[in-house]
Amino acid sequence: MDPSWTRFGVTLLAGGVSSSLTDWLFMGDWIYKRFDHSPEMWRYPGGHGETRAIIWASVFPFLTCAVFALLCIHLHLFSYSATIGLALAVWLMGPLPLTITNALFIKLTLAVATAHSLGWLVKLCLAAIVVVVILG
Repeated sequence: MDPSWTRFGVTLLAGGVSSSLTDWLFMGDWIYKRFDHSPEMWRYPGGHGETRAIIWASVFPFLTCAVFALLCIHLHLFSYSATIGLALAVWLMGPLPLTITNALFIKLTLAVATAHSLGWLVKLCLAAIVVVVILG
C-alpha cells in the first residue's frame, strides 16, 4: 500500500490531537489535580509558568503518531490486530519500563506512575486505530 501524503497528514493530525487530549486527561486533569503528593518535584510549583513547557510537550504526541504511522506503512500493518499488537509491543519496550524505572528513583506516586504508563498505552492504541481507519 502506498498511502497519499494527504491521508498521512490526516492520520498525523487525528492521532496527534487525540493523543494530546489523552495526555491532558490522564496526566493534567485526572491525576495531578487529585494525587499531587510531592509538589516539590515539579518544575513549576502550582503550575505557574508552565505554558511554554505545555506547548513544547504538545509537539511530541504528533511525533509519536507520525513515527508510529510511518512504521506501520513500512511494515505493511493495516489491520486492527497488527497495529494494536505493534502498539502493545512498543509500550512494553519503552514507556512502561521507563515509567516504572523512573518511579523507582523519582518521587512519583503509584497513581501518577500508573496513569502515565496507561496514558502511553492509550496514546499508542489511538495511533494504531487511526492508522487502520484512515490509512487501512
